[in-house]
Amino acid sequence: MFLTILCSAFLLFFTEAVERPRGVPLSKASFYQVDQEFKCLTTGQVIPFEYINDNYCDCTDGTDEPGTSACANGFFYCENKGFRGEYITSSRVNDGICDCCDGSDEYGTEEFQENIKCINTCNELGRKEREEREAFQQLQEQGYKIKQEYIQQGKRTKDEKRARLSELEKEQVKLVAAKDELQAKKEQVEAPEKEAKDRHEKAWEEFKAKKQAEKDRLAGIKAFAELDVNSDSAVDIVEMRRHSEFDIDSDGTVSEEEAREYLSDSEKVDLDTFLDRIWSTIKDIYKPPPEAADADMEAKGERESEDLSGSTASPPESPDDIPAPPSPKPVVPPPGPDSPADGFHGDEEMDDEYDDDEEDNDRDFYEEEDEKDKPKTEEELKMPPYDEETQNLIAAADAARNEYNEAENKVRDAENEINGLKKYLEVDYGPDEEFSSLRGQCFEYTDREYTYKLCPFDKAVQKPKSGGSETSLGKWGHWYGPEEDKYVAMKYENGQNCWNGPNRSCHVNLHCGTENKLTGASEPSRCEYQFEFTTPARCQSPDSASPGSHEHTEL
Repeated sequence: MFLTILCSAFLLFFTEAVERPRGVPLSKASFYQVDQEFKCLTTGQVIPFEYINDNYCDCTDGTDEPGTSACANGFFYCENKGFRGEYITSSRVNDGICDCCDGSDEYGTEEFQENIKCINTCNELGRKEREEREAFQQLQEQGYKIKQEYIQQGKRTKDEKRARLSELEKEQVKLVAAKDELQAKKEQVEAPEKEAKDRHEKAWEEFKAKKQAEKDRLAGIKAFAELDVNSDSAVDIVEMRRHSEFDIDSDGTVSEEEAREYLSDSEKVDLDTFLDRIWSTIKDIYKPPPEAADADMEAKGERESEDLSGSTASPPESPDDIPAPPSPKPVVPPPGPDSPADGFHGDEEMDDEYDDDEEDNDRDFYEEEDEKDKPKTEEELKMPPYDEETQNLIAAADAARNEYNEAENKVRDAENEINGLKKYLEVDYGPDEEFSSLRGQCFEYTDREYTYKLCPFDKAVQKPKSGGSETSLGKWGHWYGPEEDKYVAMKYENGQNCWNGPNRSCHVNLHCGTENKLTGASEPSRCEYQFEFTTPARCQSPDSASPGSHEHTEL
């Protein structure tokens, strides 16, 4: 302590003892020797020492007038004892404004000094600066202690993740091998299962096809009986023309050529020919006559009555079992030479059109009633269960599939965890992992209009205070500070596109603080945002930290 006071007293004495012209700092006093000629500092011009501060600019660099305003490019040094020394331009010397805190720039004449009274504020400014420096040092010390905890935690987390990654990569090899083995086992038991199921399903399809063929045959027999109006065991052209659904060109009548086309160019066909060649081509468009619809309704009513009494009815197996249709309407003869082209004329044509409307209504009703029977038919045609042997094969295959799926899930989970670990380890969390503690956290700041959110190493967003969806200001990009200290700022890129503009981005400035806190948000330019964030991770060692770079304080 005594040595420090002694050194300070010596330096103060030395400073006062060194003579130098006004406006010259102690560091440059050696260039201004009273008993020597003066050499201009940058141009090398040599002038007598008497020319120093003579209020005339002799050196082109202005160094001969450090204490006057004679040289426009000169500088005056304020000693500012008790604060910080600083340079001001020579033009501010004796300009009537106190620029130096010690007032040394406004010396002038006695008359000038009477009008200009500069108060020495250097001691007060020095006191405030020392308090700020002490507060800054205290903040650095507190934050740096927390930072050391962050560093330990970050390094420990990184070591744990590296160890876990190594462990998982070894385990993954075993899991893949086990999965491959179970896959081979699964495929082995699936082969007989598939064969048995295919055999069962093939037999079922054949059975259904047979049933459908029988159903089509019975429907064809029934249709044949309905078409065979004259009951001569044949369907001819005249009988086909009675059905408007065979009107190919939709001109309102069924011509002889149209009827013949549906009969495969035959005049008439018997039942076997009808079933073999005709029924398959007309069954999708054929509509039974209204008399048949009425008969079917009666038959349905009888079947329902029989169902209630517990009896069942068997479907007809041959044409002989089909009841004779009701008395047929008179057959319309084919057109003669003197008949109109459509074969009909006069009131008969109008009557027929009326009858056609009635037939259409009857057929619609018939079709609706026929649809009601379909669910029962489909239920009856439901595939029977597999036999016991096939069911045993299915159970064995299901067990093998379950084992394989479980193994596959384990492999997938391991791959996902490995990818997550690699992604974490690829990120730069600072030279000592001090920023890793910020990962997985989010911080908010609210102003008059928006709530801003920063999730370090993930995203930056904003959301209106009044409600609404979030707007992305960017995804984590990279560190954004200068080369000598890149960890002073972050960059978040490729946010939501601005209308008729670029994608949003966010620049985050990091400051030393005792807590992690988002302290400010702004939009300095369109679609480019700037956040201010304090964190202990930015605090430096108290020995190396300073509140700013300052000039050396002259003693």
